[in-house]
Amino acid sequence: MAAQTSRDKKKKNVVDALNRARGMELNAITQYMNHHYNLANMDYGDMAAKLKLIAIDEMRHAEMFAERVKELGGEPTTQAAAKPKQDGEVTFIFEADTKLEDGAIDSYNAFQQICRESGDSISAKLLEAIIDDEQVHFNYFDSVREHIARLGETYLAQIAGTPSSTGIQYQGFVVRQSGSTQGGGAGPGA
Repeated sequence: MAAQTSRDKKKKNVVDALNRARGMELNAITQYMNHHYNLANMDYGDMAAKLKLIAIDEMRHAEMFAERVKELGGEPTTQAAAKPKQDGEVTFIFEADTKLEDGAIDSYNAFQQICRESGDSISAKLLEAIIDDEQVHFNYFDSVREHIARLGETYLAQIAGTPSSTGIQYQGFVVRQSGSTQGGGAGPGA
């Protein structure tokens, strides 16, 4: 009986961690789509298109977390972890999104440790794959943030007037950046 209680507690800890991660993904989806619309309205199409693709990655992550929670007998959360930050200024967008990705990486590393301590290597591997994607997102946001800080209007003028269409896409930003034509990613639902 005690072993079952311990196992159930470990499973609950993993489900709680995965649901916290899912809530963070739901927040990121809303924030990135809002920023996508703002950038498109400001005529920064290339940036807008990339934000849309990153939001698609986050949708895939949210689904992967939900599938794993269901496999563990839990109920996936539908609540975003926070309200999205909605300032429309370009400098704010990339500063806020860099912070969001950096926070996700830190949190997901902590959640991965919870999974390991609970003996759930499948959930730990899922988090590892998603951390890799989040690092690609962070690198993009941080690079743009640095370019804007260093070059300001000169950099933004080069992007103004670029198309924002991503075409019909069934993969997100990371897959497109890697040049793969498959769904990409690791773990369930990839």
